[in-house]
Amino acid sequence: MRPRFVAVAVTTALVLGTATACSSGGTSADGGSGTIHVMVYGDATNKVEKQIVETFNKTSKVKVVLDTVPGADYQQKLQTVINTPQAPDVFFNWGGGSIQPFVKADLLLPLDGFIAQDPGLKDNFLPSVFNSAVVDGKPYGVPMRGTQPVLLFHNKKVLADAGITPPKTWDELVADAKALKAKGITPIALGGADQWPTLMWFEYLYDRIAGPGLFQRALGGDPAAWAGEDSRAALAKLKELVDAGAFGTTYDSVKFTDGGSPALVAKGKAGFELMGSWYYSTQQDANPDFAKAGLGYTGFPTVGGGKGDAADVVGNTNNFYSVLKKTKHPEAAAAFLKLMYSDEFVKAQLAIGNLPTTTNTANFLDTAASPEYSKYQYELVKAAPSFQLSWDQAYPPSAITPIHVAVQQFFNGKLDADGFIKAMQALSTS
Repeated sequence: MRPRFVAVAVTTALVLGTATACSSGGTSADGGSGTIHVMVYGDATNKVEKQIVETFNKTSKVKVVLDTVPGADYQQKLQTVINTPQAPDVFFNWGGGSIQPFVKADLLLPLDGFIAQDPGLKDNFLPSVFNSAVVDGKPYGVPMRGTQPVLLFHNKKVLADAGITPPKTWDELVADAKALKAKGITPIALGGADQWPTLMWFEYLYDRIAGPGLFQRALGGDPAAWAGEDSRAALAKLKELVDAGAFGTTYDSVKFTDGGSPALVAKGKAGFELMGSWYYSTQQDANPDFAKAGLGYTGFPTVGGGKGDAADVVGNTNNFYSVLKKTKHPEAAAAFLKLMYSDEFVKAQLAIGNLPTTTNTANFLDTAASPEYSKYQYELVKAAPSFQLSWDQAYPPSAITPIHVAVQQFFNGKLDADGFIKAMQALSTS
């Protein structure tokens, strides 16, 4: 089994980052036709993946076919095709627990050989990020987007009109939510129908109140970690915010993945949204004027009396490309992966608001779509004592649905604190 620290918390003296991926299909590993299929998560950042594929195909005899799968369908699609003739040669993932079962099933190609041929496939990435895709001591992924800390975004005009400022503390957030609600504005947009956006609130509150240790213990196989006072305190804070009407009443019918919740913020119908740093590129793609002038962002508020460091972040350390062992063109896959640390890749990712985890990223921050935003992320992640991987990516894929259901039901009042704790204690860690 992989070392537990790889999946959970990253010491971030070295971290930086990127986002997500691509088109619509999923076809099989090549049977001699001179192509390899690269399967990616479909979202606003696919434009970069398409650009890199075009660059690769200009000079390679073996061509890359990019198969983009809508984000809401990606996990299920991957699980369905991964061990079939329709499996891709290379696929997008989150490292950590997301690839552990595939390694156990002997489906993935260890990248030691690629790295021996080109040490840059390892050395040109920040070590703490690269190691997130190391399982049982072997590397199985190359970073392919950027670091994705979760930030609290806001509509500057909505907050100004309400006479409030971005909250630095939890109490200020609750007060801001009440002020926005009084003006008939949904305080916090939430794509609850996707479930995973709701999880981000749990991840940050647990970290702020208990510190990263509680989740590390739970993921390491200690279910009692979920039942302590800190766990119950985090759940009480969440209930306080929900009961205050901070998320409105229709959040379970709203999605992030179809642009619903970001539109609420962009159109001034909601004040805040807690989301990964890819939110900038999402807004830039759908609402470019708002992204340029109206979108604000801060770190997650502090919680009084909490044990967690106020500088801790949660989210995804990066996304990765992994290679199927049965690919007919490993040499082409290796050549394609090299582009993930090219200057072209770094500049293209920065241009859409992503923050690559290459060692040379700092050289290009001034070329970013928003240099201020990229530098903010860079410093935030660099200074973070802990970068906790999203719970649904740290745990094996079999735990994703139980986590999401428990999170949604707690928000809906269908589970109380005891019920949520029981659900989390039942999760399999292997």
